[in-house]
Amino acid sequence: MRKKLLFIVALTGISLTIHAQRRAETEPAPTPPPKVTKPADNNNVIRLALDSSVTTSNAITIKGQRVPYTATAGTIPVWDENGKPLAGVFYTYYERSDIKDLSARPLVISFNGGPGTSSVWMEIGYTGPRMLKIDDEGYPIQPYGLRDNPHSILDVADIVYVDPVNTGFSRPAEKDIPPATFFGVNADIKYLASWISTFVSRYKRWASPKFLIGESYGTTRVSGLALELQNNQWMYLNGVILVSPTDLGIDRNGPVDAALSLPYYAATAWYHKKLPADLQSKDLTAVLPEVETFTINELLPALAKGGSLTEADRTAIAAKMARFSGLSQQFIVQNNLEILPSAFWKELLRDKGFTIGRLDSRYLGIDRKDAGISPDYNAELNSWLHAFTPAINMYLRDELKFKTDLKYYMFGPVHPWDRTNDHTGENLRQAIAENPFLHVLVQSGYYDGACDYFNAKYSLWQIDAAGKLKGRLSWEGYRSGHMMYLRKEDLATANQHLRDFILKAIPGDKPAKY
Repeated sequence: MRKKLLFIVALTGISLTIHAQRRAETEPAPTPPPKVTKPADNNNVIRLALDSSVTTSNAITIKGQRVPYTATAGTIPVWDENGKPLAGVFYTYYERSDIKDLSARPLVISFNGGPGTSSVWMEIGYTGPRMLKIDDEGYPIQPYGLRDNPHSILDVADIVYVDPVNTGFSRPAEKDIPPATFFGVNADIKYLASWISTFVSRYKRWASPKFLIGESYGTTRVSGLALELQNNQWMYLNGVILVSPTDLGIDRNGPVDAALSLPYYAATAWYHKKLPADLQSKDLTAVLPEVETFTINELLPALAKGGSLTEADRTAIAAKMARFSGLSQQFIVQNNLEILPSAFWKELLRDKGFTIGRLDSRYLGIDRKDAGISPDYNAELNSWLHAFTPAINMYLRDELKFKTDLKYYMFGPVHPWDRTNDHTGENLRQAIAENPFLHVLVQSGYYDGACDYFNAKYSLWQIDAAGKLKGRLSWEGYRSGHMMYLRKEDLATANQHLRDFILKAIPGDKPAKY
């Protein structure tokens, strides 16, 4: 074993300036790394600092209260079973600095999804103390920059944002480490659980109430981590927050899969004023229960009947689907009552020359041709990358002083991703059952077509099929899309829901028992 944990990743034409670097033993150190600076060698090889950090201090006003904090940006290694470093995982850690006793101070561990994207989205869009400049609906504005986030949850909890390997600045220690070490449902969960244990030990947070929050594929990640942390790191959580959750490995093929998107179609059609006048005149939350009831009680059984459905029943179902979706009855019949989301995104506003966004159907796109069966591109994702990419690079490099020439991967090379044996929904159920302290909150945007809100409700129903855990499961909906927090009104509401959930999930002096 070499004495220095400084490994070379061979990439050409780029050099890395390491702002902070230190020696480390082959096992995790028990205390945070010192804040030191060492200049990089002047050569044409990227040098990855597997173990480094730099800390700055700042303050923010949240709900009229001044909250001082430190922000640490750095890397902590992932080790194999022999103590050999496998990767450097980049993180940013925000700790409120006027709290002397951290034993009762909650710690939120935050992941985004992809798989293959970094924690940038929630860090400077949702829960962190600094956020990117966008308009009130979430669209990019120039000049780019950052501002304080008056809705951050830093008043009630410390937060660490984690970038899995090949996202953000995180990288493998050596180029020949097998990709399967990191890139798969279960491999991802295993090494990140070990990393979390190291982080908690270094920053002396074992006594703190702990929460995981994940967005999109990050919900798959944190659902699996809840059980992995309990079973193999002996770390028990107070809460898991699922923002725009995936299917969590819960089977829904066939009629269930085809039926569950209809309430999302209705929400989107309502937003674009494509519903009949009697529905359009109602508030969104007054329309959706009717659509949900039809979906479960009529549409799903009709789809299950397939070709045995009578023509009269088929016509009646198609008419109701047209009423709720904004699509023509003819189009629905031509698709055998099964409307793929991609077809919906293309068809709903085809007559106006627009497509709608996959992750947020409030966003509009323009295709080369109005004809076709799916949009040319994701209108919302291009808008978000437009806003977030300059902001995170400015923030980490200039404000947090993490000096490096590494490219910050908004989306990194993590494919092929092994999706076999995804039982993360069941993992979460087992973790909840084993740990009476563990609560779950789901947050969904009504206009999210990738991880739609009704599928999220369905996942909660299936996780708790026996109905014994419902007192610790909750769901909240918002009038925006996948990143509901980009809309100013939802940013405030969603963060308050997080704040309330965190405080509620801390049991005080109550014992963990049934």
